[in-house]
Amino acid sequence: MAAAAAAAADSPCSRAVRHDAQLPHVAIFPFMARGHTVPLIHLAHLLRRSGLAAVTLFTTPANAPFVRRVLDDDAVAVAELPFPDHLPGVPPGVECVEGLDGLSSFPAFVEAVSALRPRLEACLAAARPRVGLLVADALLYWAHDAAAALGVPTVAFYATSMFAHVIRDVILRDNPAAALVAGGAGSTFAVPEFPHVRLTLADIPVPFNDPSPAGPLVEMDAKMANAIAGSHGLIVNTFDAMEGHYIEHWDRHHVGHRAWPVGPLCLARQPCHVAGDGAGAVKPSWLQWLDEKAAAGRAVLYVALGTLIAVQEAQLRELAGGMEASGVDFLWVVRPSDADVGAGFEERVEGRGMVVREWVDQWRILRHGCVKGFLSHCGWNAVVEGVAAGVPLATWPMGVEQPLHATLAVDELRIGVRVPAAATTGHGVVSGEEIARVARELMGMDG
Repeated sequence: MAAAAAAAADSPCSRAVRHDAQLPHVAIFPFMARGHTVPLIHLAHLLRRSGLAAVTLFTTPANAPFVRRVLDDDAVAVAELPFPDHLPGVPPGVECVEGLDGLSSFPAFVEAVSALRPRLEACLAAARPRVGLLVADALLYWAHDAAAALGVPTVAFYATSMFAHVIRDVILRDNPAAALVAGGAGSTFAVPEFPHVRLTLADIPVPFNDPSPAGPLVEMDAKMANAIAGSHGLIVNTFDAMEGHYIEHWDRHHVGHRAWPVGPLCLARQPCHVAGDGAGAVKPSWLQWLDEKAAAGRAVLYVALGTLIAVQEAQLRELAGGMEASGVDFLWVVRPSDADVGAGFEERVEGRGMVVREWVDQWRILRHGCVKGFLSHCGWNAVVEGVAAGVPLATWPMGVEQPLHATLAVDELRIGVRVPAAATTGHGVVSGEEIARVARELMGMDG
């Protein structure tokens, strides 16, 4: 407490965070990943547009330009927490997971950013009016402790599906990996509470696909669970019609820590709050391209496989080959580090396909009238935004909870088709022929 007060004297937050005292003051702290940040920016929009609260959004200096660009709302205060230098496991200059080498660096980054705690405490202590609630990502487990030390109640934000969270409890209780490993290829595990859900070993997230899970990911998961248990509940970017059974199940088994479905959060943003919509604004090249497709009456497949997990070069080439062979019009967003999609590919598909190597406004793409399908890694934001836009999915999970989201989307919600991982050219690479077949099926060109 004393450290927080001392730090507050020279904290940038002591000058920046000032709100009208007539409204409750809610602080929001997203984890430093765009897939975690965007829905909480939408939550800030929802709170402001509803007149429910004054809102402060915490971030770090390198992430602040992105936050302000997507936020586009001067009524929400953006408080920058100076990011410490020389954090163990974090490359110099990196302040978000998109700058990491891959998923293997993720636990070290999550642990290292706990060094922000004194700065967060200083900002919370200096904010006026006093912060009445902190909404913090569950990955920022230490933020919940920091708020508690100042007497600020917290609610945890869970950036994945309620389905995945409920299945996580089952996995920890029943350890299905042991039976699935012993049963060999083709074996399944029926979830006792939801017998229609049958899991394969590939559906179970790392590290719990090991019968004896251990290591940094297990420790990180336990800290997240403790943060949720110590909060006043959790909010999830979902809604009853999509996951009502799983929300009800959670509430029955976690008395006092209910789940609040607040989605789809993408609907909270007003259309005018999109860079490039204003009079005289220059549209991004990908939006101009989509407008041209719409004018020509062409249907477009949107392809995006996420930003955290790298796609191996051989798979990129197969995906490019599949898009070329499919005959569909497509907009393909790749990570800058995955930029090489094969010599001559873009020239051969010119006019029919476009490759984008920068962050795009995914919600804006999905609600564009010409986009009729979404080839997705099944990150939770992607699934929710696809549902909200009414765009069917071709599910191609890359890791973490994404296979569970694919199961929910295809088997339960019935809003998409699968990219069968078994149809490979070897080394776990899905063949271009299979990708082309799925693309045509999704876009209604298979007949």
